[in-house]
Amino acid sequence: MADDEKPSRRSRKSENAYRTISEVAGEIDVPAHVLRFWETKFPSVKPLKRGGGRRYYRPEDIDALRRIRNLLYEDGLTIRGVQKLLKTHGGKPPAGIASEAAPSATPSAPVAVKPPSAVAGEPQLDFGLSSRQIDQLREVLDDLRGMRTTLSAAA
Repeated sequence: MADDEKPSRRSRKSENAYRTISEVAGEIDVPAHVLRFWETKFPSVKPLKRGGGRRYYRPEDIDALRRIRNLLYEDGLTIRGVQKLLKTHGGKPPAGIASEAAPSATPSAPVAVKPPSAVAGEPQLDFGLSSRQIDQLREVLDDLRGMRTTLSAAA
């Protein structure tokens, strides 16, 4: 049997089988130390820990990690932004915002959409946010612009 015909370790396991941190890291293309860091930042990711601290990730943990990865790396959110998003969605990463596809080498560009309450001159991006969330983001943007004006006046 040639090397490329060998079944991968992943294909030999059931879809419902628990995975080790190295298997998950390889599957979602993120280093193991990043997964351990994300465990401290996202309480929804709780792998089973056995003796010696060895981690075993459930399929739902892997799905959550994949969505978190996509929100951070593909959609460009910050850790704080993902934490807030998780808070508004009951602790679970929403499936509709980040693409469910496997990570690609080239990041996809966000689609520009004008919501009904669009303000002229502002960039319009729709990441599946409600109009309330868009309004809150606009308020934050206005606050930041005010702070920038204050800081540049003081300089």
